[in-house]
Amino acid sequence: MSQLSEGPPDDGASTSPTEPVAESKAIQRRTGATFHLATRVLPRRVRRATYVLYAFFRVADDVVDDPDPGPPAEQRRELERMREAAHGRIDGDDAVVTAFHRIADENDVPAAEIDEFVDAMLRDVDGADYETYEDLEAYLRGSSVAVANMMLAVMDPPQADEARPHARALAEAFQLTNFVRDVREDVRDYDRVYLPKATLREHGVTTDDVRALDPTPALRRAVRTELRRTERLYREGVAGIKMLPPDCQFAVLLSATLYAEHHRLIRARDFDVLSGRPSLSTARRLVVLARTWAAWKRFDDPEAVFYRVSPVPETEGVPQDVTGTSPGRSGGLSAAIRKRTPRGLGAVGSVVPWRSD
Repeated sequence: MSQLSEGPPDDGASTSPTEPVAESKAIQRRTGATFHLATRVLPRRVRRATYVLYAFFRVADDVVDDPDPGPPAEQRRELERMREAAHGRIDGDDAVVTAFHRIADENDVPAAEIDEFVDAMLRDVDGADYETYEDLEAYLRGSSVAVANMMLAVMDPPQADEARPHARALAEAFQLTNFVRDVREDVRDYDRVYLPKATLREHGVTTDDVRALDPTPALRRAVRTELRRTERLYREGVAGIKMLPPDCQFAVLLSATLYAEHHRLIRARDFDVLSGRPSLSTARRLVVLARTWAAWKRFDDPEAVFYRVSPVPETEGVPQDVTGTSPGRSGGLSAAIRKRTPRGLGAVGSVVPWRSD
């Protein structure tokens, strides 16, 4: 289905009113281009709920990531108000939060996962640094793993218990990729450092060195260490995609190849994430989408596709190219998409199972 085509009318009960879903989709499109691309290849039964879940996470995140935040006490009150509304204990005045409560209730999202997420946002109010990876992992339990567990509740895989550890690993990998990519932004805009102090000490640097935003060789080595940790999590996470419902596997795989593509950019910068932010262009996202789909049609195996398309090696210690800037092997498809951008999305949509609703 083309990205310009409207899908068929919903033949089942809507999970939420049309307006909150449309508002949620707009929030995701505006603030999460990479995840939005993957969401649009989910089946409708999961896609519409995913728009609402993402929008709730984004609205909560905006409380602590506001460039002109109010007093910390005010931020905490707002997050606690969102918690109560998400649980349905008070009437919310935000359509997205109200829709989130409905989605959570209909899909038996555990209340503890909502609390874990909000608690992580509360930790961000104080902008704490993290002594060890284990300390950071405790934060990740709410900021990313809770999100994965909510998505599992919506997808409802038959092997949920077996899939959960892999979903946890993949969620942590996505978040760690974001942390490495956004070091400069987190320091400059929020005075936060998510690189564990233990890793920095291992390379003879401190959080003060990170805040100086000087990409010294030692700091680059610390970034490389965290990138390798993240790639170990990708390997564990991708191994569980086959446990998800068949109609959800490609979307999660695409999320993985898109997020991991940042690692190619980071290596091309020789691990300098302090002087600039390595970001995926629209054209690059479309290339990754097209290559992931082509490999999926050929192999129908999430792990085989991931290692063919992404820069993450299947085995740790394999030498990796730090200068390459193109995903996968060279070919006419990527060039064609680049030439047609921004119309390239339509070109990809003609072959990828695209959903516009």
